[in-house]
Amino acid sequence: MAGKTDKFEYDFGKLVFNGVAITNVCATAGTTAWWLGLMTADPTEAGSTAAEGGYTAYTRVQTDRSTVGTTPYGWAVSSGTVMSASPVGNIDFPQVATTSTGTFTHFMLFPSSAAQASSGLYFGTISPNINFSQNVTPRITTASSITED
Repeated sequence: MAGKTDKFEYDFGKLVFNGVAITNVCATAGTTAWWLGLMTADPTEAGSTAAEGGYTAYTRVQTDRSTVGTTPYGWAVSSGTVMSASPVGNIDFPQVATTSTGTFTHFMLFPSSAAQASSGLYFGTISPNINFSQNVTPRITTASSITED
């Protein structure tokens, strides 16, 4: 079975989430922002967006490709035997103004805000899951993470 070393998983996570170059591999050219989407089902490695959103005011939220903890939100990347990336602060989505209800179980990182213009890059489980209904502001907390091993 092929794979990445733990060090390269961490370095690659720092490149993707924080824009930190990997010496002798690549620079940091590219976007400075990613977009987060909420999913009502596991998007799987196929990156399905069929379960994205679920209420009228829903829109993807911009995050910064850095470690900055202000809006747009940044990412904390940790190493070990598993690379883990978590939001530095809570990430709020637009408030649910309609009577729509459901549960967001996963989130996905996208290169674009346009739902039809991009496929997902990474996805993770929302912890705790978000039960949404009228007047609820969906929030991804720092307890949610994306991992790679």
